[in-house]
Amino acid sequence: MRIYVPGDSAARSVGADKVAVAIAVEAAARGMDVQIVRNGTRGMIWLEPLVEIDRGQGREAFGPVAVEDVSALLDGTLVGLGPTDDLDWMKRQTRLTFARCGVIDPLSLADYEAHGGLSGLRRAAGMTGVEIVEEVTASGLRGRGGAGFPTGIKWKTVLGAEAPQKYIVCNADEGDSGTFADRMIMEGDPFTLIEGMAIAGLGVGATRGYVYLRSEYPDAIEVMNAAVRIARDAGVLGADVVGSGRAFDMEIRVGAGAYVCGEETSLLNSLEGKRGVVRAKPPLPALEGLFGRPTVVNNVISLATVPVIFEKGAQHYADFGLGRSRGTATLQIAGNVARGGLFETAFGISLGEVVNDIGGGTASGRPVKAVQVGGPLGAYMPVSKFDTPMGYEEFDQNGGLIGHAGLVVFDDSADMLKMARFAMEFCAVESCGKCTPCRIGAVRGVETIDRIAQGDAGAAALLTDLCETMKDGSLCALGGFTPFPVMSALTHFPDDFATAKEAAE
Repeated sequence: MRIYVPGDSAARSVGADKVAVAIAVEAAARGMDVQIVRNGTRGMIWLEPLVEIDRGQGREAFGPVAVEDVSALLDGTLVGLGPTDDLDWMKRQTRLTFARCGVIDPLSLADYEAHGGLSGLRRAAGMTGVEIVEEVTASGLRGRGGAGFPTGIKWKTVLGAEAPQKYIVCNADEGDSGTFADRMIMEGDPFTLIEGMAIAGLGVGATRGYVYLRSEYPDAIEVMNAAVRIARDAGVLGADVVGSGRAFDMEIRVGAGAYVCGEETSLLNSLEGKRGVVRAKPPLPALEGLFGRPTVVNNVISLATVPVIFEKGAQHYADFGLGRSRGTATLQIAGNVARGGLFETAFGISLGEVVNDIGGGTASGRPVKAVQVGGPLGAYMPVSKFDTPMGYEEFDQNGGLIGHAGLVVFDDSADMLKMARFAMEFCAVESCGKCTPCRIGAVRGVETIDRIAQGDAGAAALLTDLCETMKDGSLCALGGFTPFPVMSALTHFPDDFATAKEAAE
């Protein structure tokens, strides 16, 4: 009998380790032949620790499981949720990037290969760099880190650059509130990220790669380092990648936790051992990136999606989605929500369906007031915008951005003036200080919102003007996108600002 107990950080935070130990102890005491597998999470975070049992007829889910449930679990008397793959949350998804996450032992390369792993890399190994880049371009894959820039165009630029050394850099500095997809994939299916980076290296002619991982993710750091060692020993990395005669190797680098290092040029500075501040563009990192060499900088989910594109073909991936948003969105549902977790589905699903149907509305039972999509720099979307489809252009047309696809839900008790102030304060605290609109503008923004709260009638117009300056004048998205949450709060929830004024009077 195989029993799966997630080793994912979310599951561990609610007692998964204690449950795994209790199962091992109880099984030993009974003389039961039990194999415990510490898998990744299936993404149903509200059910963690989610334990799965496979008695040879498929996996049955139980959750949340506590230590005191272990005896009944092994007796077969604990009421289960049913076959894992038949659960509504799982059946409704289109799992491409996360197809293996929660299914396999994260550090078993054999398990990874048994579920389709490395087939994409082996196919890419027989292709030229131009063919690899064309395949990624044809898939329609866009950057999943926030900007939504076409991945194929970035790779083509690096491919065409002449240089003695090129690099692949994975941006794993996942710092947005309500986001955890990068962590989940690194802890639950690390070889797919390694495979994606190796394909990228073969495609653009880069022989060296780095994963820039935030220090706040100790479990992901441990798993990724172990996975890199296993991949290197197996010939997936090194001088002869899967017998192709071409070289690619990589290593894990840990950042110190600055939010601004999620911006690609700040990240590159940090990787070089410099202070994490934004670089002016041009030159683009694709031409002069890490150590001044042509560099592909992609998000974890972007790179982790590459293997499935090469396994199943570009057209298979491109057949999913909406408009110019091809493939799947890895939605991370968090905040005041009944069913929080990761849900992968094709672009095009409406925001309202994600929040009310999949997420089950608020955990508090109160009406939904707003959803912030895209991290702390994302707009607050009101209920009136819930018919907006999840798509880059569709969100942009409605004053929002998808970003890293994190959704944080708020009920009707939320004070949107305070949320707008938090956005400005966040920017002020996290600014690298390189440009004036961000460094000074955010401080003035906090002061201006405080004036609105105190009843200053003219301060709202000043805040609008300030946001325009920050949006147009900031060097990077930290200052440039902070106006999204601020102005969406002011525009869609004017009563919260008026109430503050009235209270002051």
